[in-house]
Amino acid sequence: MTDSNALDPEDRKIVTLARSARARNAVPEGAAVRDETGRTYVAGTVALDSLKLSALQTAVAMAVASGAKSLEAAALVTEAEAASATDLAAVRDLGGAGTPVLVAGPDGTVRTTVQAG
Repeated sequence: MTDSNALDPEDRKIVTLARSARARNAVPEGAAVRDETGRTYVAGTVALDSLKLSALQTAVAMAVASGAKSLEAAALVTEAEAASATDLAAVRDLGGAGTPVLVAGPDGTVRTTVQAG
């Protein structure tokens, strides 16, 4: 586990945003990504009959739709122990293999940081 206070302030911000999206929308996961200009995109799980996206996939899609060219970092708040392969692939597609993905529990404690690649 990573002490949230030891995180870079910008990384702490995206974890907080992801956590608040999860709680506010009462969804299984919340996510936030930061693009190359420092803009953040926040999302929760999408679970429609015709469309299913994880929170991280949704946040990446929002960044792409807003014109982001790359990602600096991503955060996922989930009860799962790790980000899924499809989540990491979405981050890698926009951010590259070295983009850090912070995976935190519902309390905001970062459990692990993995590279998207």
